[in-house]
Amino acid sequence: MREGHRGTGPGVVTPDGCAVELYSRLPVLDEPDIVAAAVPAGAHILELGCGVGRVTHPLLERGFSVTAVDESQEMLDRVRQARTILSSIEDLDLGETYDVVMLASFLVHTGDVDERRALLRTCERHLAPGGRVLIQREGEDWHTNVPRERVDPSGFTVRVVSAEPVGDGVNSVYAEYEFPDATWTHTFLSRPLTKKQFEDALAEAGLKVDEYLTEDGTWVRAVRTAESPRGVPAG
Repeated sequence: MREGHRGTGPGVVTPDGCAVELYSRLPVLDEPDIVAAAVPAGAHILELGCGVGRVTHPLLERGFSVTAVDESQEMLDRVRQARTILSSIEDLDLGETYDVVMLASFLVHTGDVDERRALLRTCERHLAPGGRVLIQREGEDWHTNVPRERVDPSGFTVRVVSAEPVGDGVNSVYAEYEFPDATWTHTFLSRPLTKKQFEDALAEAGLKVDEYLTEDGTWVRAVRTAESPRGVPAG
């Protein structure tokens, strides 16, 4: 298990504390609609950290081509019809570029600064000329509005129970997912980022915000800071 990450509940739990069966049950929210509105129709998407394909499958249904990457084979075994690649995001180097690179699931908030840098470098090096990076951020009050819970219309409850500081600007977050027949928990490390800190992290990777796609700023479209005619970052 990755340091600071734990998960409990039925079935396989991945090294970052995510339960495969849990993610197979979670419903699709508005992510596919946000993506579809922000990128060209039929774009080739590199989805980093695809999990069980919760967002992958709706994107395929909308006519996108998806290359789905995850470090868990058990997660990838649930993905259908997309090209799948077993790899950590940080080490990924396919020698290919894509119209869209997607980094969802708040992965940009990893507690490890070096890991965050590696994640964003992976996004940049797989970006085709004129391409877009879509990034999902935490909400402004995500770590302060605790405890909180949401009852899903399908009948399960999500609780973010606590977000406790553990040093160096990182919080240990504890969440529960209660279904009528099973309960899962997830403990993970997360680094809150102000808007400026987030934009500075993008700049370090040769990226900049093109547009905040949602009113709450949790979905962002980014582009390269500067490109030569061949799409190579200037400087």
